[in-house]
Amino acid sequence: QVQLVESGGGLVQAGGSLRLSCAASGKFFSIDDMGWYRQAPGKQRELVATITSRGTTNYADSVKGRFTISRDNAKNTVYLQMNSLKPEDTAVYYCNAEIWSRLRLSYNYWGQGTQVTVSS
Repeated sequence: QVQLVESGGGLVQAGGSLRLSCAASGKFFSIDDMGWYRQAPGKQRELVATITSRGTTNYADSVKGRFTISRDNAKNTVYLQMNSLKPEDTAVYYCNAEIWSRLRLSYNYWGQGTQVTVSS
């Protein structure tokens, strides 16, 4: 069974940094797009950043210049380096991936979420 396992969340002061990791495990053929989304209390889940299998990235305007998404295809892992964190970045961060099964069927997976809290 395919799973996305996140790590790296926590509590940090404004201006600080955190690095999130998300590793895909299980049996599958390949991974296409990977990304990070976040959901703050009382708000809808929103896109933070995505990265294609070839490394093309896309960012929400609110995090451009502060966050960097990257991936290690050999480790089936996507990262989110978050710098200059602001209190408004506080949310549960979810990893997302489009994964091709060995039968060449594409499925969308979500991680369990990791809490990021930025204090002022």
